[in-house]
Amino acid sequence: MEIAIKRDENIIASKSGEVEAYLVFNEEFIPGDAIVLRNLEKGHYLIDLGLGRAIVYSNGKDFVFPIPFNEKKDCYDQRVFTGNIHYMYARKAYDFEYQYRNVAYNPYDGHSNDAIFPHSKANIETRGESVFASRNAFDGVVASSSHGRWPFASWGINRDPNAELYLEFGNAMIIDRIIMYTRADFPHDAWWDRCTVRFSDGSELTLELEKKDGRQEFVFSPKIVSSLTICNLIKSDDPSPFPALIQAEVYGKERVWK
Repeated sequence: MEIAIKRDENIIASKSGEVEAYLVFNEEFIPGDAIVLRNLEKGHYLIDLGLGRAIVYSNGKDFVFPIPFNEKKDCYDQRVFTGNIHYMYARKAYDFEYQYRNVAYNPYDGHSNDAIFPHSKANIETRGESVFASRNAFDGVVASSSHGRWPFASWGINRDPNAELYLEFGNAMIIDRIIMYTRADFPHDAWWDRCTVRFSDGSELTLELEKKDGRQEFVFSPKIVSSLTICNLIKSDDPSPFPALIQAEVYGKERVWK
C-alpha cells in the first residue's frame, strides 16, 4: 500500500509498505492537493489521514481525499489540514477491529468517494453546502445544539419531505441497532416524528422519533443487508421548517469478510 500527496496531477510525496505505511508531509497544503491511498487490496483497513482513526472497507480502487478549502472546509474542524507538518497512516485492519461496531462511521467519506466504505449519498442537500452534506451524518460528531459550521454540521434536507439518505456498506453486514441524533437547535429547528429505514433485504423499519437533544436508540432483530435508505421523513407539527439529521449510527459486523 502507498500513501501519497497529489498536486496538479503530480505525486510530490509518498511512502509505501506491505502491511502498513505512514507519511509525514512537511509542507502546507494548497488548493488542489489531495491525499491518495494506492495499491490497496480488497479488505479492511485502519486509516488516519487527519480526521482520526477509522476502520473502512476498500474495494481495491485508489482512494482520493481532496484537501478541503474555503466553504468545503466548513464541515471539518478548522484546525485540521493546516500548518506545515502533517501525519498520515494506514494499515491492514486486525480481525478484531472489524467485529461489532458502528459500521456507518466514516469521516473520510465525500461525494467523490467510490473506493472506501461505508459511503453515503442523498438526493437533497441544502443549497449544496458542505455543512449540510450527507457525509456529516456519519462523521462521529454528535453536537446538535446549533447548526452550520463544524461541530454542528448536519444532513440538511432543504425543507423537502421527499429527501432520502442512502448508506452503502460495501459488504454484507449483520446489523441490529440504529442510533439517531436529530438536530436540536430549538426554536430554529423542528424534528421528525418518524421516519422509515428501508433495507436492501426488502424489509422496512419505522423509527418513532421525538424532540430531543441526544441519542434515540432502536434495537431490532438482526438483518443481513448491504445498504439502507432513510426516507419517508414525517416532520413534527412545529412552526419551524428546518428538521435535520446530526448523526446516524448503525451497529453490526460483517457477515462474511471478502
